[in-house]
Amino acid sequence: MKKLEKTAEQGLPYEKFLQKGAESLTDAELLAVLLRTGPSVPADAAKAHRDCPALALAEEVLRLPKGSRSGISGLACLSPAELMKLRGIGQVKAVRICCVAELARRMALDTRKELPAFPDPATAAAYAQPLFYADGGSVERAVLLLLDGRGRLVHEKVLSVGTVDSALVSPREVFLQALRVQAVSFILLHNHPSGDPSPSREDTEITGRLCRLGAMMQLDLTDHIIVGADRQYFSFREAGLI
Repeated sequence: MKKLEKTAEQGLPYEKFLQKGAESLTDAELLAVLLRTGPSVPADAAKAHRDCPALALAEEVLRLPKGSRSGISGLACLSPAELMKLRGIGQVKAVRICCVAELARRMALDTRKELPAFPDPATAAAYAQPLFYADGGSVERAVLLLLDGRGRLVHEKVLSVGTVDSALVSPREVFLQALRVQAVSFILLHNHPSGDPSPSREDTEITGRLCRLGAMMQLDLTDHIIVGADRQYFSFREAGLI
């Protein structure tokens, strides 16, 4: 037990987990536990890396370029081939990392089923995020969340899948979907593959059109949210533009 406590104090991820729980580990330490081993590190490397080469390898994985995403959230964007370019990552480790990323994506999708309503833009953005990054977020998607009179989700729909910089949103399709399920209000979300959630001129124009048409049809546009990288988002409602 004393040896375990000592290694936990030294920062070895596995022992730290046993002593303090998973929540005490950093992203790199969690990944190091999965990797288990890593290549030898130089003698002048940081002590934590000399003691645990898997930790050094995990930090390298997290530094890999992942398009518009970074850190732990970008693991879903990496292919086995990209991971295997790192010294110390073979096929087994690469497959293990990709499977863990897929499990995390499915857990996020499953958790979404438990969300009955969207009290704020952050909740709506988090709910829709797995839909945007099913393929790593490389193309723009438009997602419609249709709500009842109490703001609870009654239906969701991927309205369109665009190119790297555009997703076509048809007001006609929005209102057809809303009327089909007798929705009272709706939230429109789309992602920017660049990672920057700042609204474009086209984003502002479609928001205005949906507001005007919604008022005529007694269907309230609750919000238009643009999702960027690393949980960033822009809410037209929060910005006072709706």
